[in-house]
Amino acid sequence: MTPDDAELDLPQELRDGLIAVGEAARDLDQPWWIFGGAAMALYGLTDIHVPDIDVLCAPRDARALLAALGGQIVPDPGEGLFRSAVFGRAHDQSILIEVMAGLEVRDGGDWADVQFGSRRPVFIDDTPPVCPRYPGPHRPVPPFRPSQGFGARRTA
Repeated sequence: MTPDDAELDLPQELRDGLIAVGEAARDLDQPWWIFGGAAMALYGLTDIHVPDIDVLCAPRDARALLAALGGQIVPDPGEGLFRSAVFGRAHDQSILIEVMAGLEVRDGGDWADVQFGSRRPVFIDDTPPVCPRYPGPHRPVPPFRPSQGFGARRTA
C-alpha cells in the first residue's frame, strides 16, 4: 500500500483547510502546489505539527486564491530564508493558509527561485489538493534546497 492508496489520518482543521484550498483553487489558470508541513502530512508523515498550509502559485492566481479564501495580501516579512513577490494570509479558515507567488529561498548570499516541476494530487473526499512529487519513493524531502539540485534555481 502506498500513501496514494491509504486513507490519510489528518487533524480535522488541516483536513478542512486542505479541502478549502482545493475547492478555491479549482479555477486557477496556472499550476499550484501545497508544500511545507502540509505536503509532508499529505505524504503520510504523522509525527509533525502542521501550523499552517503553504501554497505556491502564479501571482495572478495568488490574488484570486486569497480572495476566494477570504484572505488578503500582506507585506512579506522577507526575513530569514524566504521571500515572496506576492504574499498573503487567509486567517478565517480552520487553519492559517499562506499563499505565495515568486517565492525565493536564500542560498548563502544569493536567492534561488522556488519552482516545482511535478504535481501529485492527493484526494481528500472529492477535492484534490496538489503537492509536489518529491524524488524517491514517497520521500517528503523539502524541494527548495538549492544544493540538492531540484526545486530551486539561483537568481542574480
